[in-house]
Amino acid sequence: MNHKPNPTDLPHGSRRTIRVALPVRPAAPTTVEGVLLAAARVIARVGLHHGDYVLDALGHNDLDVPLCVRPMSVVGAIRAAATGSPQRTSSLADQAVNFLALSLDDGPVWRDVLSLERHVDDWSDGVTAVEAVALLELVATSPAEVAA
Repeated sequence: MNHKPNPTDLPHGSRRTIRVALPVRPAAPTTVEGVLLAAARVIARVGLHHGDYVLDALGHNDLDVPLCVRPMSVVGAIRAAATGSPQRTSSLADQAVNFLALSLDDGPVWRDVLSLERHVDDWSDGVTAVEAVALLELVATSPAEVAA
């Protein structure tokens, strides 16, 4: 019998190293301004959702759609920009929501985290995705005294 060597057959004791280029994930923002700009890009890419942090799977008619490609609320986009998930929070995400909430209108009546999130959600219910992106970019690039 003729036995042709398989290209993957290696002599005993030798090793083959295969290098695969992995996609580079952009660095997560480390400032409130960076989070707000990244949230604007998220909304521009996936769309604005009026309601909970992210459109549920049943609203997408497909249970396999990952969270990162579903339309998100402004608060959900801020969370996704800071943590990678619209359902996870961090102190940086909370700071960005607080900064945005205090920059809107007269600000909320109460200053706890949930009231600030609710204030941002109430504002975003009356705007389009383009308006939300424009305001996020404006707040992120304006002087810090706006929210004070």
